[in-house]
Amino acid sequence: MEAGNHTAVSEFLLLGLTEDPVLQPLIFSLFLSMYPVTILGNLLIILAVSSDPNLHTPMYFFLSNLSFTDICISTTTIPKMVANIQAQDQSITYTGCLSQVCSVLIFGGLENGLLAVMAYDRYVAICHPLMYTVIMNPCLCVLLVLFSLSISTVHGLLHALMVLRLSFCTAVEIPHFL
Repeated sequence: MEAGNHTAVSEFLLLGLTEDPVLQPLIFSLFLSMYPVTILGNLLIILAVSSDPNLHTPMYFFLSNLSFTDICISTTTIPKMVANIQAQDQSITYTGCLSQVCSVLIFGGLENGLLAVMAYDRYVAICHPLMYTVIMNPCLCVLLVLFSLSISTVHGLLHALMVLRLSFCTAVEIPHFL
């Protein structure tokens, strides 16, 4: 098969965490209950930060963005895994797989970027407390989040485009749900 020709592979098999039929309902229940808790917890953080004027600081702005990113990365993977376990169908289309890979890379990179930005925020707060409000102004905070998003998007798309160039043989099994 030529490089870049992906017509021979139309779907992959996500093998999941285990093939043990006894553990499948337990894993299903565990992830089905963890997902709404994760979404609700992160939404509560975003709501608390946005509703309380005392929390309108750079640290909480970054925390809200981190919570939103956590919602996005959880939504990228968990619903498909839960649906696969419930339907006993482990397949994912080529496009779905590519989209999931790209999304995980983008949101994972954004999460790392936001953690680095939060570390910089704390560094400024500790090492330059008198200049903190001047250095960490709202414009810089938005630019740091946008920079993190831009870098992670370029990274995720670059890897997704490189996967498009791969040729696949008969190995269409992916050992985990990601």
